[in-house]
Amino acid sequence: MFDYLKRILTPEEEKELTIEKEQPPTDSHEKKFQIATAALFVELAKADGDFSEEERKRIIDTMQKNFNLTNECVKELLELSEEEANESISVFEFTSVINDHFEKNEKLQLLNNLWRIVYTDGKLNQYEDRLIKIIGSTLNLDHKDVINAKLLVKQELGDNE
Repeated sequence: MFDYLKRILTPEEEKELTIEKEQPPTDSHEKKFQIATAALFVELAKADGDFSEEERKRIIDTMQKNFNLTNECVKELLELSEEEANESISVFEFTSVINDHFEKNEKLQLLNNLWRIVYTDGKLNQYEDRLIKIIGSTLNLDHKDVINAKLLVKQELGDNE
């Protein structure tokens, strides 16, 4: 996955990819954010060892809603991310793209969506909790931002624990 995503994150190769041909033109800033976001979603969904159909559907819906991507494009990106999920995980490669190009409010939106994926199954696993905290830290967000996002999502879902 990381080799593929590295290739996609380079502008000269980005234009040659099937994903680009299927989608309306977007600037490379937006495409890089989409790719980094999808990779983080998949890694977080797999963190508890169970990538459920509900989590898969949540990722697809979130990507389509937030990035106006076709169903085919999201599914292709998801499949490619899953194929390589057994390789070593380095979220820094993806969070560094986000840090280089995005404002704090965009990072917070991403964090909220990550928490929504975590709570798709209604529970927080220790591995999901640890990974989302690492992601928050590598996004240069304060711990309070991570907790506030968690509380916001729990409130949205009606979980008042």
